[in-house]
Amino acid sequence: MKTLSVVIPALNEERGIGDVLKCIPIKELKELGYATEVLVIDNGSRDETPHIARRNGARVIIQPIRGYGNAYKAGFANATGDIIATGDADMTYPFEILPGVIHMIEEEGYDFINTDRLTTLKPEAMEGSHVWGNKLLTIGTRVLFHWPYNDSQSGMWIFKRKIWKDLDVRASGMPFSQELKIEAHVRGFKCTEIPIEYRVRAGEVKLNTFKDGIGNVTHLLRKRVQVGASSQHRRDLGEVEREPEKE
Repeated sequence: MKTLSVVIPALNEERGIGDVLKCIPIKELKELGYATEVLVIDNGSRDETPHIARRNGARVIIQPIRGYGNAYKAGFANATGDIIATGDADMTYPFEILPGVIHMIEEEGYDFINTDRLTTLKPEAMEGSHVWGNKLLTIGTRVLFHWPYNDSQSGMWIFKRKIWKDLDVRASGMPFSQELKIEAHVRGFKCTEIPIEYRVRAGEVKLNTFKDGIGNVTHLLRKRVQVGASSQHRRDLGEVEREPEKE
């Protein structure tokens, strides 16, 4: 039997984490031939988040170094599944779609599937400033990396674990999400995006529109330089390899 690893970062999410874990369709996944391991990455919670997660069957990984990206890196390092699925601990992402998404991966051979919150977004699910921030960052990602999708900041992705080793994802904070998608795209993996229903958050909103937005924009520009330098290096290596031997 194959295994799906569901990796969920959490910081003071006691209001949502229990219901999130109950939404993971473990029975339906088993019928598809997948055992499910659930990893909650506790990133320094001071409430009951880790205890509630354990009571609901999750394995809790403690990542004391704060940061969205740091939490995910700890989760991916501990995941053993053939496929990794992610999402937040605040009830915003629909984990019940996982059987259908895994079917897509198996039938159509996708390596990485992103989810699009923005196409069908309901007004009450996201503040207006966050909507525009997400749209502007997506436009920036399209322009800089020819990334063809609608939501560069979505926090729900499903991908084959084996590709993780080939992705050069360096961000330790919020830019981790956009960098992961950029890497999957520029490395040539088979990617797609599906629309989802994004829901009203349970608990306190932690995003800072201005601070996080500036951080993501700065990261995009640095990533563009990094990808350009890496591409030139690969081209140079190719030219060396094709250079005829001197007699």
